[in-house]
Amino acid sequence: MACSPRRSLPRRSLWGRLYKIGYLGGSSSVPAHPGIDAFRQHLRELGWVEGRNIAIEMRWAEGKADRLPTLAGELVAIGVDVIVTQGSPATRAAKQVTTTVPIVMWNTTDPVGQGFVASLAKPGGNITGLSDFSGELSSKRLELLREATRATKVAVVLDPGHPAHAVEWKHTQAAAQTLGIRVYPIQVRAANDIDAAFGKMLQEQVKAAIVLQGFNVSDSMGNILELAAQLQIAIMSGMKDYVLRGGLIYYAPDDLAMWKPTAVFVDKILRGAKPADLPVEQPTKVELIVNLKTAKALGLTIPQSLLARADQVIE
Repeated sequence: MACSPRRSLPRRSLWGRLYKIGYLGGSSSVPAHPGIDAFRQHLRELGWVEGRNIAIEMRWAEGKADRLPTLAGELVAIGVDVIVTQGSPATRAAKQVTTTVPIVMWNTTDPVGQGFVASLAKPGGNITGLSDFSGELSSKRLELLREATRATKVAVVLDPGHPAHAVEWKHTQAAAQTLGIRVYPIQVRAANDIDAAFGKMLQEQVKAAIVLQGFNVSDSMGNILELAAQLQIAIMSGMKDYVLRGGLIYYAPDDLAMWKPTAVFVDKILRGAKPADLPVEQPTKVELIVNLKTAKALGLTIPQSLLARADQVIE
């Protein structure tokens, strides 16, 4: 079988040009990051190899959103050719510091509503990439959590300073009215807010909660899961580590699968394409994972109809 020829690299790279890819992450850097590893692998498949024709400059906010504009400015100052942003706050920070350096969003909620792009089909500026449609998924998460727990009251753990959480909360409220569920916004701005947040859940006698993806709540996962286990509160999240480490349900786009199109966006831009001309894409695969071990610890019997729809059941 004949192999398809590798796409030729831009002529400039043959002159010894090393292209710089900036990565702006809101969470903490870790030695082994499956997403970044997948991103590097997909870039290699497209002909981009670190040390040969690209360098990847990583900047992590370590859960501190106010650091993002400074870190984005650093990437612009060192002359990166494109910036990949992790989530809405990072995208907003990059947008604030440059209108010329191409920005590729990864996992950004409602980019049109947040003013990042003019439309999904025609971004129109220096930003394109992937939207995670978390707003639309919020209603489905609430529906799945009710199906699993039969809860009539659900807490929503959110960071009021996170630009995407207002979108998700709006969708959750609308779904709650349709489903006849009472939802409680539980605000967590920093790690030391978590104890009080669970105290409020205890006061309201809430036995199910949705943890939205964000900086402080993400980096405080261990504390959240420990308190949830103590108080017998079922956790639904769009962050996979939650269900793997003791949450009840995960429902979100396959985050690893999203790195391939992200690499393709970067590849096209390094070869001369303009973000304004590259339509924003949305994930094609959404995963449902149920932790049956956690369900048993909570005394819940998960309906067989729900388990049959799960992509993975943890026992």
